[in-house]
Amino acid sequence: MSAAPRLTALLAALLAAGCDADRPASTAHGPAAAASSPPSRSADATASPPPDADRSYAYPAAERVVAIGDVHGDLAATRAALRIAGAIDGADRWIGGKLVLVQTGDEIDRGDGEQEIVDLFDRLAVEARAAGGAVYALNGNHEVMNVQLDFRYVTEGGFKDFEDVPGLDTSGPRLTPVPPPARARAAAFVPGGPYAKKLAARDVIIAVGDTVFTHGGVLPAHTRYGVARINREVRAWMEGKSPSAPAVIAAEDSPVWARLYSSEPPPSPGSPPCAALDQTLAAMSAKRMVVGHTVQRHGVTSACGDKIWRIDVGMASHYGGKPAALEIVGDTVRVLTADATKAAEAPSATDATAARPTNATNATNAAKPKK
Repeated sequence: MSAAPRLTALLAALLAAGCDADRPASTAHGPAAAASSPPSRSADATASPPPDADRSYAYPAAERVVAIGDVHGDLAATRAALRIAGAIDGADRWIGGKLVLVQTGDEIDRGDGEQEIVDLFDRLAVEARAAGGAVYALNGNHEVMNVQLDFRYVTEGGFKDFEDVPGLDTSGPRLTPVPPPARARAAAFVPGGPYAKKLAARDVIIAVGDTVFTHGGVLPAHTRYGVARINREVRAWMEGKSPSAPAVIAAEDSPVWARLYSSEPPPSPGSPPCAALDQTLAAMSAKRMVVGHTVQRHGVTSACGDKIWRIDVGMASHYGGKPAALEIVGDTVRVLTADATKAAEAPSATDATAARPTNATNATNAAKPKK
């Protein structure tokens, strides 16, 4: 049997539900059905959420913050985006100094370089911390799906990619229903597995200074439920300490699945999506939000008067887009592209801020002062 039919047969064995790229699976294929009550969407337009009391998700403002969107298993695109950001050198070592780098999720699926990408961000987090900076990689819907053992978007190479993970236990009863070619990946990502634990160390939602970062979008209902609570519950589930995925993360409008702010044409101030965004930002004491998840075919875009930035540019080979990043310095937000900067040529960590584009007119979107 050729590679394509083998993969098709494997996915058919793994899943009883059809594939819908715009929605989560109707049931979790793996540990158990989702538990706990999700936030109600119906209250979003009528009730303003209270300020979030538990701000353990919030980090101090930084001189320079750069965000990178979905990379989907494409190691070359990941490296290109990191160099555009001024984060790494040609040997993939941290040169960002005090830079704060945020990756908004979906490092995995659709490509064959997933394990190396996850490990790269984990290593860079350690190197950045030693240099006075930070790397925050977030969980997106594809990270959640893999911990659910939902492998709809795994490539054949992606199944093989995790066969060399040290200490994998592929004999556990939870993995018995999994077809043998997928068993190593399942053992890596099942709750409590080594890569599920790596993902458990990552948040779903964070704020750096006055900017919120997440994969799909934070809605008013999520702030009522509790941003820090969402992070805690997802972490407990991925670590294997909770029997099932919390409903708030598995829901169609969860922070990793929401597309409210990413519609086309972009929502304008006063529209229902922008009104919901205003409520959320007020509750989180923030000025703007940065999301991935929904591919922007022509590069990074903004909406709602530049209060929402959509940074999934489809840079992975699966989509064919070009790597890009979003830079935030104070109240100035601008897009970084390979055409606008030679960030990888920054001479030293102490000069990392010099990696910012000096000719913003060459960027995909010129620098936009925050209103």
